Amino acid sequence: MSGITFELQRAPSFRGRRGEILSWIGDIDQLGRIELTFPADHSDYPTTYTEVAVSGNSFPLVTYLGLGYLQRPLLARGELNVDWEPAALSRNTWLPTRNARALRIQVKGRSYIYTQQGGKRGHKLVRTGATVQMRRSSWVKPRTITGTCSGDADSLDIAIALVMEGVYTRNLTLYGALVSLPGRVLNRFNDL
Repeated sequence: MSGITFELQRAPSFRGRRGEILSWIGDIDQLGRIELTFPADHSDYPTTYTEVAVSGNSFPLVTYLGLGYLQRPLLARGELNVDWEPAALSRNTWLPTRNARALRIQVKGRSYIYTQQGGKRGHKLVRTGATVQMRRSSWVKPRTITGTCSGDADSLDIAIALVMEGVYTRNLTLYGALVSLPGRVLNRFNDL
């Protein structure tokens, strides 16, 4: 699917059991309709958690569940699932560079590296032979989310890259980690 570019538009929000539900919907050539939604309203997770979901007819169901912060789940102690199969997530929070702080994902026999690129609105998901670059029109509640595929990127790659657009990933950079530190520390008091 090299060279395919797609765009998702923000749909009107509505109130669910967990507050305002945000979603972005779009069509991807050869794959059809895809939707990013958060917080997912169908789960029975604790109220301190937030879940993001990506779904579509030609896409696996991909979810990310983590402690809620600014309507998004945090990376810390988060869980990524692809069709209910858990992914192994790891990252080094102590190193200063973007690549060293990258999120490493292993799922369905694939290994990915997810990094923040060009400011807090751009991200890149890479596996051997495939890349999906994502860009938001704004950081908090973007009107559009665009993606560009290169290599042999497929529906699984796109779904994982898109679900991560609903996750609070600011701390993938050292500067972002420092900016979000006060809120993350306060969030930890919920665990006591």
